[in-house]
Amino acid sequence: MTTVVVVGSGIAGLTAALHAAENGCHVTIVTKGALSDTNTRWAQGGVAAVTHPADSVASHAADTRTAGAGLNDPAAVNVLVGEGPAIIAELVARGVDFDRAPDGDFARGLEAAHAIPRVLHAGGDATGAEIQAALGAAVRSAGLRVREHALLRDLVLRGGRVVGIELGGGERIDADAVILATGGAGQLYAHTTNPQGATGDGIAAALRAGAAVADLEFVQFHPTALAVGAPFLVSEAVRGEGATLIDDAGRRFCFDAHPDGELAPRDVVARANARAMAAQNGRPVRLDATALGASRLARRFPTIDAAGRERGLDWAVHPIPVTPAAHYLMGGVVTDLDGRTTVPGLYAVGETARTGVHGANRLASNSLLEGAVFGARAGDAVARDRAWPVPPPAEREPAGTLPLRPPTPDAVPFSRVALQQVMWTEAGLVRDAAGLERAAGILAAWNADPSPRSVEDANLLLVAVHVVAAARARTGSIGAHYRSDAPDAGVPVLPAPGGATTSEAVDAAVVATPHPARSSAAPDDAASAPLPQEVLAC
Repeated sequence: MTTVVVVGSGIAGLTAALHAAENGCHVTIVTKGALSDTNTRWAQGGVAAVTHPADSVASHAADTRTAGAGLNDPAAVNVLVGEGPAIIAELVARGVDFDRAPDGDFARGLEAAHAIPRVLHAGGDATGAEIQAALGAAVRSAGLRVREHALLRDLVLRGGRVVGIELGGGERIDADAVILATGGAGQLYAHTTNPQGATGDGIAAALRAGAAVADLEFVQFHPTALAVGAPFLVSEAVRGEGATLIDDAGRRFCFDAHPDGELAPRDVVARANARAMAAQNGRPVRLDATALGASRLARRFPTIDAAGRERGLDWAVHPIPVTPAAHYLMGGVVTDLDGRTTVPGLYAVGETARTGVHGANRLASNSLLEGAVFGARAGDAVARDRAWPVPPPAEREPAGTLPLRPPTPDAVPFSRVALQQVMWTEAGLVRDAAGLERAAGILAAWNADPSPRSVEDANLLLVAVHVVAAARARTGSIGAHYRSDAPDAGVPVLPAPGGATTSEAVDAAVVATPHPARSSAAPDDAASAPLPQEVLAC
């Protein structure tokens, strides 16, 4: 029997685990918090999928490619949208109770860059929580072994392939295969919609094991996080229902950047917000949902409504202050369409993986769909892939490191807060060569410092090094990667210093992953200058 360890317990990890178990594998799920402590649980908007005769997979694919600035892998997009309807049926069968319209059909919401309402939701704006609960119950019912509060320290390699994992306390779990589903790395940034656990653990472990990564320069910043109190996501679905973004003068400024206004792709709207904030001395812009009415807002968006009221905001009466925040990582560990990485025995799914499906910018509500579709494929594949080479006995092999520029001699001491501020300021929503150079020097100094760090902080630092290297290598602007020093320079890609950290350099590493389409589409000009200091503090 094939033994599989799944690291992570969100929609991607639990779907992979259930499929592997249903295919006869012995599965252990390892998660560093409780089973429900995941990014999935916080997802508000919903799941984008074709479930109505008026919609089509061709339309969903076109919207995905448009949002991704044409940098998407066409084969991955076809898998995502083509298998979407079946995965929705599977989620329903596993107990996910999507909201229904009066006629009993799915209630479908409209979100930015979608040509048609196709976003299914549950509990109003509690879709992720509903999915997490249903899949968690399915895992418990199936009797899968679950190890909660167990931190992944590293992958165990022997003879060039993964043969298990090591936990924070030194415990080792042997396995024929490991599936990484640890989510993204939102905690790289001072302002993020991600929970505290999003520290890039799976990506960092894969890097140390020698796996190829790609597209780490593409970090999506959500346009609308509450600017009062701790960052809290205000779903794109609110704008899909009719809410608008206004500046201090009450003007809908998003149309300056794109003809779709507030429903333009996320990267466009986020930069439009940043430009409007810069024009008003860093004060947040406002999301005006007052026209929707108190009862509709409370019924459709109960989670957001409650969060606003906890902060003293009544969005049925007054527009609420919002600001961009780091939200989603489009890049990650390079995989084929079944989750296989460049290291034998190692798989990656969900936000940890880079399938190429999102291109330069993820289409709204494609993330939960990606986790379920590619999680299912990886769980099926790991049960089929029984011909892994038998490695000779050996200890853990040393991981390769990325050569760095000379350290900046006067760098401030390392702390997570310092790292987050550097990444927000120099490698955030708007970047330029000088800022990225400064960030690279500071990261190099921290990397050269032998002071001990927590596993999570070490992971964040390693991922930050690769994000900055990828951002320096891509000298033109496209999608979520916006360079104010080259806003219209197309998408030239130079070799990353010392190794494969960009998609051009690693595409050949996974033969089964087709080469992504390239686009010379120019971005909008919604952010021609770095964010003012006031924005960084909101």
